[in-house]
Amino acid sequence: MSANNKAVKNNLALRQGLRNFRSGVRKNKSLIPFLIPAMVFALVFSYLPMIGILIAFKDNPNFGRYDVFEAFSRASWTLDNFRILFSDPEILKYIGNTMIISVMKIVILFPLPIILAVMISEVKNKTFSKIIQGMVFLPHFLSWVVITGIFNNLLDLYGPINNMITSMGGDSIYFMGEAGWFRPLVVILSGWKEIGYSSIVYVSAITAIDSSLYEAAQIDGASKLKQIWKITIPQILPTIIVMLIIRIGYLMDAGFEQVYTMLNPYTRETGEIIGTYVYRLGLGTGTRDYGLSTAVGLFNGVISLILILGANFISKKKFGTGIW
Repeated sequence: MSANNKAVKNNLALRQGLRNFRSGVRKNKSLIPFLIPAMVFALVFSYLPMIGILIAFKDNPNFGRYDVFEAFSRASWTLDNFRILFSDPEILKYIGNTMIISVMKIVILFPLPIILAVMISEVKNKTFSKIIQGMVFLPHFLSWVVITGIFNNLLDLYGPINNMITSMGGDSIYFMGEAGWFRPLVVILSGWKEIGYSSIVYVSAITAIDSSLYEAAQIDGASKLKQIWKITIPQILPTIIVMLIIRIGYLMDAGFEQVYTMLNPYTRETGEIIGTYVYRLGLGTGTRDYGLSTAVGLFNGVISLILILGANFISKKKFGTGIW
């Protein structure tokens, strides 16, 4: 009986969902034409390329000699790419590098845009606030090639940083060429470039908070710090959770462009990540192992999917909010 009741409830919920969907379509039918270009773009550039996942189950198709379809049909089906993936200590090391760099970025950098947004929102002089926002947003619009070039000059053996160190009696440090310095520099440069731009979401969320909450807190004698802790942070917590879930979904992506521009033979031991390894394997110099590189990319995508689904599930259970 209980099973029948459950089935009836599920059926009613499904019907209600369909009615709500139809009602939403009728209500917003004038907006549908604006949605079509985005759907076509996603289909062409996001979903159709997923057919290439099948290459992971092929014995290295020779795309250099044959056209795409002929090379794919000539290659035999195999699971060797995945056996290599889970047994090659080199690949496992690169997965470890990716995880370490990503976790460092989350732990160290994720709270900083929130703090910056709170500080910006507390600036009463609007002109000064706009100038500060412009200054911290600007690095986001510079390419990683430019940023890496700037810091290469600053951290060079004969650059200003090392000149300062040697003037104080220390020894020069080849920052960009030492494996031990690679991960900290990745985090520092990523923070310098992205913290300001990432704070935009939180600034917008803080702006939307009802000002009467702060007025009531001031009447009750709450200090500015207590207002931030008791009003600002709880009010923007849903935004923080959503941004954290999205960031966790990119845990297996430690920042390909940044790492690729900073990487060199001296720092490969601690700096090679999955993204740069797949690029080097599939498109770099030497033998192009398309099958193995696709298998690594597929594994990367599956782990990212599991992470974002898990983070969203935990968030829904714990905080009652999530991406969907």
